[in-house]
Amino acid sequence: MKILISYFSASGVTKEAAEKLSNLTNGDIEEIIPKEIYTEEDLDWKNKKSRSSLEMKNENSRPKILANKYNLEDYDIIFIGYPIWWYIEPRIVDTYLDKFSLKGKRIVPFATSGGSGIEGSIKHLKYLYKDAKIEDGLLLNHGINEELITKIINKK
Repeated sequence: MKILISYFSASGVTKEAAEKLSNLTNGDIEEIIPKEIYTEEDLDWKNKKSRSSLEMKNENSRPKILANKYNLEDYDIIFIGYPIWWYIEPRIVDTYLDKFSLKGKRIVPFATSGGSGIEGSIKHLKYLYKDAKIEDGLLLNHGINEELITKIINKK
């Protein structure tokens, strides 16, 4: 079974979770890298004119990313990680997922958050990627439950 851990991390927290998940699953790992790196000002969610605020206001926003190394279509399970922005995944994650055919693919979202749950992002991903098998997802603020990951991987 081929496993890919793809993630976007603005501050390094999601990256840490992705690396632990990759070590646990022996999955390949790939960072979603913005063509234009986010600055601290870009990430100021209190500023309605910050880059992240403007992107999240626009459902069709798809920030540009650098080329990726892996093709999601080659994997059985794709763990997709991100911080929660405005109760959903950042638009840059949608840029990444839009590049692939996700028909029938098992997608396991995982997120880090300062206070929001992952449920809004799961609902949003299911809305955008109807052909994929979007699973319930994991909020990984406080570590990774190895037993739960094993159950997810072995799920048919």
